[in-house]
Amino acid sequence: QVQLVESGGDSVEAGGSLRLSCAISGDIMNTKGLAWFRQVPGKEREGIAAIDVDGRISYAGSVKDRFTISKYNTKKILDLQMNSLNVADTATYYCAAGWGSSWYLLRGHRIEQWGKGTLVTILS
Repeated sequence: QVQLVESGGDSVEAGGSLRLSCAISGDIMNTKGLAWFRQVPGKEREGIAAIDVDGRISYAGSVKDRFTISKYNTKKILDLQMNSLNVADTATYYCAAGWGSSWYLLRGHRIEQWGKGTLVTILS
């Protein structure tokens, strides 16, 4: 059974950095793509970074050049390094697993598993 458990959410000041991690159980590191999404209450969940099984990466324009997605197959971890954080980055962040290219994953296509989320709050 596949489980995704996020950690690392916190309150940080604008301009700061934060690193989120997703611990992955189940044998999917070489078969499924992985992605990070975020959601603000009242808004749709937004794909922000995705990495497919071939290692190709896609980012949403809102986080490109600030966020970095990394996966560690041996440790079964997916990370999201977030730099130059601003108030607009405040959201609950979710780890997800699914099929297809990073482009498709980023748009929420063929996502099969979701974590429960971790809250990131950016203080102005």
